[in-house]
Amino acid sequence: METVVSGIRSTGKLHLGNYYGALQNFVKMQNDYNCFFFIADLHSLTTHPTPENLQQTVRQVVVEYLAAGIDPDKSTIYVQSDVPEVSELYLYMNMNAYLGELERAASFKDKIRANPNNVNAGLLTYPVLMACDILIHHATKVPVGKDQEQHLEMTRTFGNRFNRLYNVEYFKEAFAFSFNKNLMKIPSLDGQGKMGKSNGDASCIYLSDSEKIIRKKIMKAKTDSGPTEENQEKPESVQNLFDLMKVVSSKDTVTYFDELYNSCKIRYGDFKKQLAEDMIIATDPIRSKIEDISKNEEYIQKVLRQGTEKASESAHKTLKEVREIIGFKKFY
Repeated sequence: METVVSGIRSTGKLHLGNYYGALQNFVKMQNDYNCFFFIADLHSLTTHPTPENLQQTVRQVVVEYLAAGIDPDKSTIYVQSDVPEVSELYLYMNMNAYLGELERAASFKDKIRANPNNVNAGLLTYPVLMACDILIHHATKVPVGKDQEQHLEMTRTFGNRFNRLYNVEYFKEAFAFSFNKNLMKIPSLDGQGKMGKSNGDASCIYLSDSEKIIRKKIMKAKTDSGPTEENQEKPESVQNLFDLMKVVSSKDTVTYFDELYNSCKIRYGDFKKQLAEDMIIATDPIRSKIEDISKNEEYIQKVLRQGTEKASESAHKTLKEVREIIGFKKFY
């Protein structure tokens, strides 16, 4: 059975974009692949070196993984920092990662533009740590978006370079993978592209948001002054809300409001109220599960113990073999 590895950074709550994109894919994958899903708390330190409530944010992601349908008896759920072998492999692979190739990474360039006062070594070597998350379990499939494909290419480079340096055929090549070829792209509430935490909490509907918060966020979402001509093109802020409605509302509801827009009769207040109520209904099952699982600390700890044991067993075997290949041995 082929191995799949994927992680989500522990910088806060998961939103609809995570759910309809990665998480629903994860749930499908776990029935056909050997899946390792981790919470990337080490990665989060590259941009949040002094994180607030790290333990709580990690716990929240675990709860939401479970609420989304990831089964700890089918998949391995673990916290990145609980498997120290990842950090040791990261050290070894850094020795064979070159400054020039790391500086050319698009994500590094983006991050230093966004955070010029926090250009740290961890940010530079982020692709190496990501590679180690994959290589440590010999994964061949990694569910990532377009923005991470360069990192996957670098993972193959680092793994193949290790193989050449030590004249072995040890690390396998990993490639981008999607169980569902037509991934849903969930738009942002702020009228700018897809949903993501980088644009602030107001732009996201989080899986744990209460009904009151969902209503408030949607009613505050950006629109315009309304159409002035029949069948005119919708601005991005309005199109985003219609795209959200397509995800959570019935086809008849979408058609109804689309016709009102095209005939210049739409009232955005009514439109948003309908969207908010449909959003609440669509997210209620997972929100309820989050609330129930959050109350069961014993179950959460059991899941993490079980996941850490399984991930550690896989990682320990890899590190033992890597140390032997490099030539490390005890002298006593």
